[in-house]
Amino acid sequence: WDANPDTCARALQLHPALRSADSVEALIATPGLHGLYIATPPGPHMRLSALAFDAGLAVLCEKPLTTDFDAARRLVRRIADDKLRGAVNFSLASSHGLACLQHNFGAGSTLPMGTLRDVRIDLAFAAWPRPWQMAAGAWLSERAEGGFSREVLSHFIFVLQRVLGPAAVWSSKPVYPPDGVGAETALEAELRVDEVPVHIKARVDANLPAAERNRMVWRAQWGVLTLRDWFGVTGQRKGGSEESLGEPDVLRARGQADQLEQWVAMIEGRDHLLPGFDEALAVQQTIESMLQTV
Repeated sequence: WDANPDTCARALQLHPALRSADSVEALIATPGLHGLYIATPPGPHMRLSALAFDAGLAVLCEKPLTTDFDAARRLVRRIADDKLRGAVNFSLASSHGLACLQHNFGAGSTLPMGTLRDVRIDLAFAAWPRPWQMAAGAWLSERAEGGFSREVLSHFIFVLQRVLGPAAVWSSKPVYPPDGVGAETALEAELRVDEVPVHIKARVDANLPAAERNRMVWRAQWGVLTLRDWFGVTGQRKGGSEESLGEPDVLRARGQADQLEQWVAMIEGRDHLLPGFDEALAVQQTIESMLQTV
């Protein structure tokens, strides 16, 4: 189901085996349905999730989680109290890069690369929204619900907080267009996780030679780990040369397949690695703090 009938029609044209519903309520009531994937703009996320939970379904929701933080907190409490099956789709949750970072710096790590010195996140986009997102609607380019911080930077804040814990925003300088409507065009921020400084630079740059670029650099006492262009991972020991820790295309395919396996595990009530609504809410709170000038 989609709120735009033309979108449903195009999906059925491309994938004739799919079945469409006349309304979201009819979709949720489909006999034999086990789970609901929510990929709408964030405004309806809480209502749609609650309807799915009422029907006994597992929910995989897209980020950003919400525009209504009070409703999100209530739903987080309900999920915990009623032991409901809910998660948010941060694609790096099942990635090799995250596993490497947890091994080197996460809770219980023996710190094989030594003490973590700092983390740097660098994002750049030739245009925002990205060309493949243009059909999704104006909301992606608007300050109320969209912007690259909520859509892309959030993935790396998820990784940061999954590995190290909650981050505090020490300073932030978002740049917005003068119309009062458009989403941020640049962002510089300084965060801290305990004593670890986190430096963030993100921007729209029409001169960028690629459609987008992203890099997350973890600099430690005896080496560096880098996530680049989503699923690529490189490592460099002190005094050595940078080495790939896996072919990016292979790691991407494996990460995406593993994400689906984690979704199946959640539907079946088994342990999984997907972030819950509580973890996604914590990520969004960090993002929203950065979208204010601090």
